[in-house]
Amino acid sequence: MSPTACRLLSVLWKMIHIDGSQGEGGGQILRTSLALSAILKKPFEITGIRAHRKPPGLKPQHLAGVKAVAEMTQATVKGAALKSQTLQFTPGDLRGGSYVFDVAEETSSAGSITLLLQTVYPPLLFSPTGAKLILKGGTHVEWSPSFDYFQEIFLPATARMGAAAVFHINTWGWYPVGGGVVGGEIKPIKKLKSLQLTSRGRLKRLKASLILSNLPLSILERQRQRLQEKFGMLNLEPEIETHQVPSPGRGCAIFLLAEFEGGRAGFSSLGARGKPAERMVDEVYEAFKDYDETEGCIDAHLADQLLLFMALAEGVSSFTTSHLTQHLFTNVEVIQKFLPVRFEIQKEDRKYGRVTVTGVGFEF
Repeated sequence: MSPTACRLLSVLWKMIHIDGSQGEGGGQILRTSLALSAILKKPFEITGIRAHRKPPGLKPQHLAGVKAVAEMTQATVKGAALKSQTLQFTPGDLRGGSYVFDVAEETSSAGSITLLLQTVYPPLLFSPTGAKLILKGGTHVEWSPSFDYFQEIFLPATARMGAAAVFHINTWGWYPVGGGVVGGEIKPIKKLKSLQLTSRGRLKRLKASLILSNLPLSILERQRQRLQEKFGMLNLEPEIETHQVPSPGRGCAIFLLAEFEGGRAGFSSLGARGKPAERMVDEVYEAFKDYDETEGCIDAHLADQLLLFMALAEGVSSFTTSHLTQHLFTNVEVIQKFLPVRFEIQKEDRKYGRVTVTGVGFEF
């Protein structure tokens, strides 16, 4: 057998096999696999990519993530094409530097910048030099965290673990046009600290941001009145900020920040054709109310996003969350394929739950 064939067999033998149809069967399985593959320098193969989505396979934002991590690690990749349901990824050495990632590079798309950031942010924390980034695509689109959520909820949570990153939005990208532009810088880190987010404490601040591009300003006033009416029912008076923002498209969003003594939670709603402005307020109100009726410290979206960082950190990390979702359980299974950790998940009642893990103390 030739040396080349021997090396190929060695890589295949070490390759981690991921079932993309397991659990909720969405894109998070791929994003987590790419991030951990790059950090740990472990090759993987995934089959059944986004098997539970219609249509299945790689969409522009997922393909952008594959190409981004491949560029960051000089990876060998098979199956990196739109609609592909199978991918082999063999990373090389992780490199920092300056990168420009465009979700619409392959085809016109308002694919999510924040989901792309979920893929590249963890590896770049552990790169030798950190990174400066420009990302292009959708900043406020369905089925993904808004940029406001990423900036106000996700980044402060990882900062508690020692991560240092600053991001700013230059242009807002709405569905279906996209065209958003986000810039940022990620500082390198040697090791993540453990995290404790188990008790939310007293509500300190409630702030609603009303965001609008190229639509009538009367929408903002209707939403302001509705916010005061709805939250008045809870004897709460949120701070209200209005923002008219630049974008090549049209759109509107509401982001509600709930800041407690022990942590933060965030709730978003996006406008859509035929959707009353008042319904957007109702959606964030109901989401906040649903969260506030539990004792969980963090919301369900942040719970899913923090698992990877906790598994890599040094020591015991723990959080309580308002909802234990299928996304969370699926992400746990993927992480445990890459790392010798075991998450302990306790249901405190019908929804509220506690997640604990002893991290591996990964050090760059």
